[in-house]
Amino acid sequence: MSRTIVIGDIHGALAALTQVMARAAITTSDKLIFLGDYVDGWPESAGVISLLQEIATRQPCIFIKGNHDVWCEEWLRDATENHTWLAHGGLETISSYSHFSPEAKKAHLHFFEEMPYYFIDDLRRLFIHAGFTSMQGPEKEFHRPFFSWDRSLWETALGLNPALPKWDLYYPKRLRLFEEIYIGHTPTIHYNSSIPMFAANVCNMDTGAGFHGRLSMMDINSKQVWQSDEVPTFYPNDMGRKLYR
Repeated sequence: MSRTIVIGDIHGALAALTQVMARAAITTSDKLIFLGDYVDGWPESAGVISLLQEIATRQPCIFIKGNHDVWCEEWLRDATENHTWLAHGGLETISSYSHFSPEAKKAHLHFFEEMPYYFIDDLRRLFIHAGFTSMQGPEKEFHRPFFSWDRSLWETALGLNPALPKWDLYYPKRLRLFEEIYIGHTPTIHYNSSIPMFAANVCNMDTGAGFHGRLSMMDINSKQVWQSDEVPTFYPNDMGRKLYR
């Protein structure tokens, strides 16, 4: 039976991605929805993108664009070196491309350019890297960077009284728009959680793979979760993004 699997932020951890896919026993009948931030942090960002390109040739995939992916796309397009990006994993990403040909880099650029900022399935489940601010939904968002940078959606869900019914006047309108919302961007390890977190109808899949956490996958129907080992164990000689917590 085919499954729909959602995957959290990878941040250049190719070894963790390979391991967690094996643990989840991913098959070509599974639909994979990646929530963005494929690059920056661990040393194999370019390798992650190459693997994702390969996976996309054999099964249905959706690759949401995250804020780190925007930075990498800009660099691949015109060698833009955003100083904020360089301080948050960009240097490691640039290094990972040192042996890639111009043709391979161009193919990766096209891959980034084709990524959507969000996806809504037939069951009104939203998949987005960070969030949105419009009370009418992401389709009406006036400032596109919110898709990859917003934290207010997650903070709203975290602060919501669990006893408040969805029909209540004070229930956040943004949360009413969808049956479920899947995000990344804000590591759950900042809330002392090493596993995906649920708040209201929002599920945060970023379990800190860019830092000292694990990479997580989840079957969105059964809610079964698979995780890699802690990512630093794959790269004992690298710092990842631990300096920037």
